[in-house]
Amino acid sequence: MLNIVNLSRLVTIVKVPKSIQPLLAESKKYRDRIYIVKDIILTLSEYGELNQTSLFSFCGLNITKHKEILDNLEENGIIQRTETVEKKRTITIFKVTLKGMNFCHGILEPYEQLFPRGGTSSDSVNLGCLFFV
Repeated sequence: MLNIVNLSRLVTIVKVPKSIQPLLAESKKYRDRIYIVKDIILTLSEYGELNQTSLFSFCGLNITKHKEILDNLEENGIIQRTETVEKKRTITIFKVTLKGMNFCHGILEPYEQLFPRGGTSSDSVNLGCLFFV
């Protein structure tokens, strides 16, 4: 049976030092869905067209977790999916549409100017004093 003294020692061994905590927080950065969408559109516009594996790799995404985003973008006409069959393999190619580029320039870029990645920036717009009458 463990007594409370041994348990408290165990907890102190597992505790992360405060000097390392910021480094761990940076390594597990969370990207909002809107920034993932923008990264997908910009990556496709940069490379022209990419297969699914390359697109997910270049954007730093997980196929299992983020495939739904690609499906949603295709349903809305933001990207185009083309599947070709070579022997026993099906290769899925994605490319951005004109509607996708307009969406990126007209909505996503102004959004990122108002709400920059990482939360704060010296170029960010301060909306704290904006009043509506």
